[in-house]
Amino acid sequence: MNLGDLLFPAAAAGFVLIACAMLFMRPNRPRVTRTVMRRMSRPNVALADDITKTDRQRLTGREFLSWFYRLNLLQKLEENLWQAGIYARIVDVLLVILVMFTAGLIAGEAIWGMELLSIAMGAAMASLPIIYIRLRRQRRLKAFAKQLPYALDLIKSSLEAGHTLLRGLQVVVAEFADPISTEFRSAIEQSRLGLPLPRSLEEMLKRVPQEDLRLLVVAVRVQAEVGSSLAIIIGRLSEIVRTRQRLQQQIKALTAQSKMSGILVGFLPIVMLGAFSIIQPSYTNTLFYDPSGQKILEVACVLDALAFLSIRKLLKVKY
Repeated sequence: MNLGDLLFPAAAAGFVLIACAMLFMRPNRPRVTRTVMRRMSRPNVALADDITKTDRQRLTGREFLSWFYRLNLLQKLEENLWQAGIYARIVDVLLVILVMFTAGLIAGEAIWGMELLSIAMGAAMASLPIIYIRLRRQRRLKAFAKQLPYALDLIKSSLEAGHTLLRGLQVVVAEFADPISTEFRSAIEQSRLGLPLPRSLEEMLKRVPQEDLRLLVVAVRVQAEVGSSLAIIIGRLSEIVRTRQRLQQQIKALTAQSKMSGILVGFLPIVMLGAFSIIQPSYTNTLFYDPSGQKILEVACVLDALAFLSIRKLLKVKY
């Protein structure tokens, strides 16, 4: 296969990538504002005592997507979108995933002509939007966790100065940048629409599922029901959050060498195979062109991926 045979599928895949990026990232502020205000104006009070489960109302009149809702696939995707700060419609995201899968399927069929590899390439292309959403979500949650101790200190100072908790949240919105200012602003707007402040903080916890934020929500809820010095509680909470984050950094430092070893072990066979293909192609021709070699290569790829995932799972510390 020469370079001309690969030019058309590469150009088609590139065009689809650009089109999907423009569709996915286009600005749509008016519709986003209407969607946010509509969701904030109709809170579900049936689960007022639950701060761990998502209770958003679901769309009606779309029967062809109802079984997705029963599987909670679209619910999880919607939650990831909101947690990543991407205010796009589920239909748009599904359309991007479908187009990416089709482009990968066509490109794989044009390049290799094998159904299994074409489906694998289509699945890899379709997973790119999901990977992007997950990366955006992780980066946003990390930024929120980094800002939270300083926001708690500011709320504590505001309470000690005689202000209310709502006024302390307004000061945080004015002094901090995204994402913490955006989330606290949403909680304030929900409170202005009639939702109790503890309940609006519980709704914010669903958009930002951070364990440190959960401690703040529980503290505010206990103070609202029992009554206590909220300034002292938030001061102690700020110390606890900093201690937890310091412990997390220590765990990352202690497991960094093992993670790097897992990455090297996972990518070393790929690097060596590529090096031998360039230096001495006769060593790898059997793997690429012989049917038995192709099956061995497929099994090796699966085992290498399983080994990488196993090492990653073993090094994930829960505390």
